[in-house]
Amino acid sequence: MKIILTTLAVILSFSQPARAELDSQGSTKAKSRPNFILVFTDDQGYGDLGCFGSKTIRTPHLDRLAAEGRRFTSFVSASSVCSPSRAALLTGCYPKRLNMAKGVLFPASTTGLHPDEHTIADHLKQQGYATACFGKWHLGHHPETLPRAQGFDVYFGIPYSNDMNHPDNRGKPPEDAAGMDMLWNDPGSSLTKWKTPLMENERIIELPVDQRTITRRCTDRGVAFIRENRNRPFFLYLPYSMPHVPLYVPDEVRDPDPKRAYINTVEHLDTEIGRIVTILRELDLTKDTYILFATDNGPWLKNKQYGGSAGPLRDGKMSTFEGGHRVPAIVWGPGRIPPATQTDALVSTIDVLPTIASLTGTPLPADRPIDGVDISALLTGGEESPRHEFLYYSMGGDIQGIRQGDWKLLILPPKHNGKPDIMLFNLAKDIGEKNNLATKKPELVERLTQRMKELDAAIEAETRPVWRRS
Repeated sequence: MKIILTTLAVILSFSQPARAELDSQGSTKAKSRPNFILVFTDDQGYGDLGCFGSKTIRTPHLDRLAAEGRRFTSFVSASSVCSPSRAALLTGCYPKRLNMAKGVLFPASTTGLHPDEHTIADHLKQQGYATACFGKWHLGHHPETLPRAQGFDVYFGIPYSNDMNHPDNRGKPPEDAAGMDMLWNDPGSSLTKWKTPLMENERIIELPVDQRTITRRCTDRGVAFIRENRNRPFFLYLPYSMPHVPLYVPDEVRDPDPKRAYINTVEHLDTEIGRIVTILRELDLTKDTYILFATDNGPWLKNKQYGGSAGPLRDGKMSTFEGGHRVPAIVWGPGRIPPATQTDALVSTIDVLPTIASLTGTPLPADRPIDGVDISALLTGGEESPRHEFLYYSMGGDIQGIRQGDWKLLILPPKHNGKPDIMLFNLAKDIGEKNNLATKKPELVERLTQRMKELDAAIEAETRPVWRRS
């Protein structure tokens, strides 16, 4: 059914007249619909960009995007781990609604994002957009759940995390500090210590993939895709697999000092993202294109020098504190986005799909609820977010918190005393979640608790099936 509806929508989209103009070579270029590029890095922390306060990592290309665009300083991912966060980004839904909230997928997993879900790629493909995904997918490695079943025309990348081995995730090197040192000191370990596959569409084309070159090769594909589709609207999704451990960069840019491995990896990512912007400038596509840069969740702090920094935020990946969910985000679109601006308005990855629908003037399917809201007014300089609430789910899919305005309530599982740990923070005054106000504001705790349970129950009542291998 999804394929039939998509085909019909594409036919209808091409039957409608589009505003067009002739470029300098005399070819017709559609101008009525903007291009969209989503860059999604892996496990990169809130404090790991120069424009978000890093004093150790140089990110001139992303800093320039921020200087020419808008920083979102209260941009939250719907999960603190990989698979649920990616499902949320593409569908506009809390992962629990999709039955994809419980942990991440592995090489032996038999589930994935259901192909009947309506993704950003589905939405834009129905309007005649060219669509591509180059990078880490992690929403199911079976053919029924890979990118071409989810609205993408082409796919090139790794199907799950780069620390996972085909076919059963066995035989991996140690992932402690000593193991990470060994891997960084031996760049060839990408080929000798790992069995991470590289896929093109539904086929494994390299096993193992050379992770030293994977970031660059995904960028190469992205640059070629932009060039090939410069005369039609396109959607490019670049979910880079770095800086998730193990860390690798091309030999010619590698810093041999293991203490600088993470810095080296993020700076290489910045260089590659710069290549994407360069081709847009070269082809005179900057005024036709939006770029969103964000990361899937907070930094994996246990990896120490091989992990990132949450900056002023508390904790990191796998946590429902801000360091696990709040991520650096930049939106760039010359002529549309006011340059050198920022907003602290609350927004989330689940708001990307409805915002793109708004920017293209196309309705979302009416046959299913989603959780995202249209934040397009924020892109152009507005300060009032239509998002007034946000739910925090644990990496296991359990409801643990809610944010309303500046207030955030967390109810964490019991520890030694058998009682849940109840915490209330005013994020406007306490971004680091250091001052627990729960005992001082019991009425607010009660009200937020009830609202959290009410919203969670409504989502649970409307959950949709995950895809399962029969």
